[in-house]
Amino acid sequence: QVQLVESGGGLVQAGGSLRLSCAASGSIFRFNAMGWYRQAPGKQRELVASITTGGSTNYADSVKGRFTISRDNAKNTVYLQMNSLKPEDTAVYYCNTVPLRPMLVTWGQGTQVTVSS
Repeated sequence: QVQLVESGGGLVQAGGSLRLSCAASGSIFRFNAMGWYRQAPGKQRELVASITTGGSTNYADSVKGRFTISRDNAKNTVYLQMNSLKPEDTAVYYCNTVPLRPMLVTWGQGTQVTVSS
């Protein structure tokens, strides 16, 4: 199975910005839409942004206009630029394929994002 490696999280004040990165193996990255998911304490994991192999994007209403997903096909990396962060964005953020392919891809360790008010 392929693992994903997320990075870039941290502690930021409300209104601040962070940029997350996720490195994936080439075989998975090249042929799959990719997404950023997040899981807040006591809540289910949710998909917040996705990008197809062709670059089309989609966002959850809660992050639309504040988050931007992008991918660098040469580096097999997907990014999430997060601006105007809110305390409710606090969560562990993960990347994975869209849709999920649990037989092929294992969840990474995620990266913690904490937004203070």
